[in-house]
Amino acid sequence: QVQLVESGGRLVQAGESLRLSCAASGRTFSGYTMGWFRQAPGKEREFVAASVPAGRWNEDLYYAESAKGRFTISRDNAKNTMYLQMNSLKPEDTAVYYCGAGTPPRYQRTYDYDQWGQGTLVTVSS
Repeated sequence: QVQLVESGGRLVQAGESLRLSCAASGRTFSGYTMGWFRQAPGKEREFVAASVPAGRWNEDLYYAESAKGRFTISRDNAKNTMYLQMNSLKPEDTAVYYCGAGTPPRYQRTYDYDQWGQGTLVTVSS
């Protein structure tokens, strides 16, 4: 198993940027699908972005429509850390953001992930 800890969430103004981190410990990080999901109050957890290993040195990146053009997912396998760079934040991006680890190649559903972090709260004020 891999243990995940998110960080970086805070209160920001609309239009600002924020970078979330997900630190992994335990088993080898590089072989996992790593994803970001978010859950707003009263809503289901939804997919945001994912990094899926594709061969030894490559990865395929996937984004929800709401994230395309504004968010960038990346991972540093040497540091066992994944990031989510979020630009041009909007009030509707307000949510608890979770990182998850799963088995490739699936990435889009919550049940594709076996391990989750505790979440980090992002609040975007207008």
